[in-house]
Amino acid sequence: MSTINVDTDLDPTARRAPRLGGFSTVVLRIELRRMLRNRRTLLFAMAFPAALFLSFGGQENAEDSVGNGNVAAYIMVSMALYGAALTAASGGASVAAERALGWSRQLRLTPLHPAVHVLTKAVLALVLGAVAITVVNLVGLAQGKPEMPLDVWLACGLLTLACTLVFAALGVFVGYLVPGESAMQVLGPGLALLGFLGNVFIPMETGSTIHRVAEWTPMFGVAEISRWPLTGDLGTGAVVNAVAWLVVFVAGAAWCLGRDTGRV
Repeated sequence: MSTINVDTDLDPTARRAPRLGGFSTVVLRIELRRMLRNRRTLLFAMAFPAALFLSFGGQENAEDSVGNGNVAAYIMVSMALYGAALTAASGGASVAAERALGWSRQLRLTPLHPAVHVLTKAVLALVLGAVAITVVNLVGLAQGKPEMPLDVWLACGLLTLACTLVFAALGVFVGYLVPGESAMQVLGPGLALLGFLGNVFIPMETGSTIHRVAEWTPMFGVAEISRWPLTGDLGTGAVVNAVAWLVVFVAGAAWCLGRDTGRV
């Protein structure tokens, strides 16, 4: 029979903080299984990015040279980034539904560190992003138009996956800011707008007014990083842009979790 140590078990100030802020691989595994059982989410992650690539990748100039590859490869990397960003953000935004059920308030009763909760959601969203990137690249391989060296191909995929973290954190941030049913209504059009401003859909003229504005938006830096192995061109400003937005979204999501004590 267990006994209660009155001096430590009932004194909140004497409770030890968990290792790694409460990060648990068991919770991560359970959440991953729950997410992968959602067929609608998986279908969205696989079909939508591939459809985007097929829509944009059939241009007449698809075989024109760009850096270490061609235009089709440039479009494929861009669409993989957009698809991964959208699916990762939707995965992160699932926290909005948990808020509606009062799960966030329950978490406030545990010693779980807010940043660890955000990190767990970001990792799960990253898995969805990886699915989207893989599908778009396989569709591009089957289509046969994208051309670039294998090492460049792999480097673009890995950098795109790393950049997806920015939008996973954005999804969690928005999920805490708005009610569950409105999270994707905000993220869907918002990410499409960021895609246009981020040079993902239509290339902008360098030095133009819209280009100077776009340099401050969240998708501009990650798009430049994702295509870097292909284009061979990456400015310091693009890296600073990506890191700065990642910090903003992670800090914002952690702050929202910390103050989220009420039931929505």
